[in-house]
Amino acid sequence: MNHEIEDKNGVLILEHPQTKKIKSFPGVLFGAETSSDKTLKSQKQNEDYAFGEMIFNTSLSGYQEILTDPSYCGQIICMTNPQIGNTGVNLEDMESSKTYCAGLVIHELSRMPSNWRSTSSLDSFLKEHNVPGIKGIDTRTVTREVRTLGALRGLILPLNQEDQAEKLFAQLPQFDGRDLIAKVTTKKPYLWNKKSTKPTKHKVVVIDFGLKLNLLNCLEAVGCELTIVPASASASEVLSHKPDGIFLTNGPGDPSAAPYAVETVKSLLGQKPIFGVCMGHQILSLALGAKTYKMKFGHRGANQPVKDHETGRVEVSSHNHGFAIDPSSLPGNIVIGHTCLNDQTVEGISVLDKKAFSVQFHPEASPGPHDSIGLFDRFAKMMG
Repeated sequence: MNHEIEDKNGVLILEHPQTKKIKSFPGVLFGAETSSDKTLKSQKQNEDYAFGEMIFNTSLSGYQEILTDPSYCGQIICMTNPQIGNTGVNLEDMESSKTYCAGLVIHELSRMPSNWRSTSSLDSFLKEHNVPGIKGIDTRTVTREVRTLGALRGLILPLNQEDQAEKLFAQLPQFDGRDLIAKVTTKKPYLWNKKSTKPTKHKVVVIDFGLKLNLLNCLEAVGCELTIVPASASASEVLSHKPDGIFLTNGPGDPSAAPYAVETVKSLLGQKPIFGVCMGHQILSLALGAKTYKMKFGHRGANQPVKDHETGRVEVSSHNHGFAIDPSSLPGNIVIGHTCLNDQTVEGISVLDKKAFSVQFHPEASPGPHDSIGLFDRFAKMMG
């Protein structure tokens, strides 16, 4: 297999959120070809390509799961681990059928992957899935920029188009109020193809806000038969499947930009046990009357310490979110079940008078540790 990559000079450009001044980071392009024309064309087609919210992820591995996680829709991902691509890619580690991110920023690309499961290189994978990448970037400085300034708009361009950046930013959209869930949810209901040999005990309707496939695997492992429905499904449509429980998945963007989902969950509260993860946690909280806020730079990585207040355990968990719940807005029937030990943000809630709970992090990992995998058992017991 030929892993040689034709080097092309490129540039990552970040826009200051207040002053609108731009800062450039020269590098080398890889993956899908990028240009200013392609970026503008993608926006007209309601797609995200080489332009998006600049975020960073501190995971040491699992770049394929990250690239195929729909929660990264509309974002340019900067990996803080200095070398990416060592293990190539394979068909088994896909978290969805395609990629949703707008671009990938790394320091060093491994040109020759070495892993017995590898079927392709990262460069070839990005080309196949139309994702532009840029390497040779000082990712530490990019991470500090995001941590200092907060949400930044970013562009990946050929170096000879750097002078078009200001004009491009003026034509490209802001991030506030974008309903990204509608871009990643399934278009129609479907029954998940059963892979487990275990007998099913519970019928669960999964409301798809941008689900990861390993969530379905984890639910299936505790005996759930799964019907996946679109994020726009009404409460009556959900209940028409006669579920024993309802699962709210992860997903991208601002939860307040999807009021239809909030209204559906509000109507479902108290009717069936509900378990929410990530975006599902935020949607459930809004349905209960709480408020969300945009974090300065969010949590994205596979090493976040979370305290479970019920057991007293500290669990290392996988995170990917840019919004959080305002604890002062939580109504009296809600108990904070989990807290992030890095910044004390709310990481989980339980509803006292209804069979409902949620967590902000990813108990299914992919990538990350499995410290919190027992939450799926908790959901199964709640339905039982």
